[in-house]
Amino acid sequence: MRAFMPIAAPDLTPTASGERMAHVGELRLCYETFGDPAAPPLLLVMGLSAQMILWDEDFCELLAAQGVWVIRFDNRDVGRSTIVREAPVPKRWQLLTRDPRGAAYSLDDMAADVVGLLDHLEIGAAHVVGVSMGGMIAQLVAMNHPDRTLSLVSIMSTTGNRRVGYPSPRMALRLLRTVPRDRAGYIADHIETYRAIGSKGFNFEEEHKRERAGRCFDRGIHPAGSARQLAAVVTAPDRTPRLAQITVPTTVIHGDGDPLIHVSGGRATAEAIPGAKLLILPGMGHDLPRELWPQIIDAIVQNASLAAA
Repeated sequence: MRAFMPIAAPDLTPTASGERMAHVGELRLCYETFGDPAAPPLLLVMGLSAQMILWDEDFCELLAAQGVWVIRFDNRDVGRSTIVREAPVPKRWQLLTRDPRGAAYSLDDMAADVVGLLDHLEIGAAHVVGVSMGGMIAQLVAMNHPDRTLSLVSIMSTTGNRRVGYPSPRMALRLLRTVPRDRAGYIADHIETYRAIGSKGFNFEEEHKRERAGRCFDRGIHPAGSARQLAAVVTAPDRTPRLAQITVPTTVIHGDGDPLIHVSGGRATAEAIPGAKLLILPGMGHDLPRELWPQIIDAIVQNASLAAA
């Protein structure tokens, strides 16, 4: 594996490929790459109802500058990827009771989507990094497809054990809210959400978040798709026993101020995976504040370098 460079300065020459489409079975997944395609591939997996552009372009460029080919994508049922419109929408009571009949697909299916994207890109194995629901998916890629996984980083995620990684009651109810369908209302809701779940004591970057929310709206919002993703999360079985099967280098990152997935979820994930490193970031909530990017990128890079040792 190519040697990693020191953390680069933020004034990087853009290397983004622009949005492209991959055919993965019956789905089309929208993706974008950053950096040199000849470098080791590193795949970023976003969370619940979150489009790939929540992996900020500057973050992706900084990561690519470390000697990896960065890939971000929209999961099924979000953004510009296939919206599974023919699938039923789970009812609120099914989400609250975790009724498996409300799930149109599973997190395992979404992990298979990741592997399908790797197939499309003709990538044998990749470093896999996921946040929140994306961390759950990344864990399943490492468990279900160990030959396709070089290393794993699970950020602000959990094991599926309901006794850990739980949301605060207020945040649990927020997941079930009705999202505004107009652009201004959607942007306002996006800002309100990040004020509720985000890191305290860091620069909120409201204008940046407003611009990003507008881009999300313009790319397409799909509340029914978000509900189907949530059903996949709440009906997923506890992964704790199977996490012990993961043998690739693993780092677990979590904030001690996360109101959506309690830090106990990160601790339990690290405890379940043999040899996993745990990085608890003081003050970090359920987001990726710019001030913490150097620590997060360094942790990802150092973890990936272990796969080449």
